[in-house]
Order: sequence, then C-alpha cells, then structure tokens
Amino acid sequence: MIDFEELAARLDRFEQVPDQVLWEIVTRDGTCAWLYENELEPGWAGLTDREVAARICAGCSERLACLELELRTSKGRSLGVWGALPAEDLRALYLVWRARREGRAR
Repeated sequence: MIDFEELAARLDRFEQVPDQVLWEIVTRDGTCAWLYENELEPGWAGLTDREVAARICAGCSERLACLELELRTSKGRSLGVWGALPAEDLRALYLVWRARREGRAR
C-alpha cells in the first residue's frame, strides 16, 4: 500500500525547482529516457502499467523528479507510468500533493 501523504511530503524538496530543470533531469538521467535514447525496447507489450513501473522505473534514480514534473503538468489527468506509479496511483497522489502545495496539509 502506498502512503500518499509520505510520498507527497518527499516531493516537497522539488517545490522550488523550475519545470525546465526537472524536465532536463528526467530526460537526461531517467531510465526510460535512456532506454528510448539507446533504442532499447524493454518488451513491455502486454504488461500492465503497474508491471511496467516495477520493471522499468523501480530502480530509476530520478523517480521523485519524474513524479513532481508529472504532477505539475498533468494536473491530475495522468496517463501511463510516471515515477514508478501507474495512472490510478498518480491521480490519487495528485490530490494529496495539491492539498500540500495549497497549504491544507503541512
């Protein structure tokens, strides 16, 4: 079970980081970006988003930066896998994250 409150709190360290910097970090150092850059298809056809997250994102060093960027840009309408979370978890996290950023849950 994911503790969305704890995860949202961990993302607070990225609050002042500009979107462009997050984008550069994720696309430069993210595991998925490395796979695409090197034209390595990881064979995720037929896998659920949760399985893709476990195989591709789980060991990525930039998971939190990726989550922060996705939460900012998707505004709760996430699709696919970001930061090792499938879309349904991202949407649940977004509500907690937004409440923290709006000052209702700190």
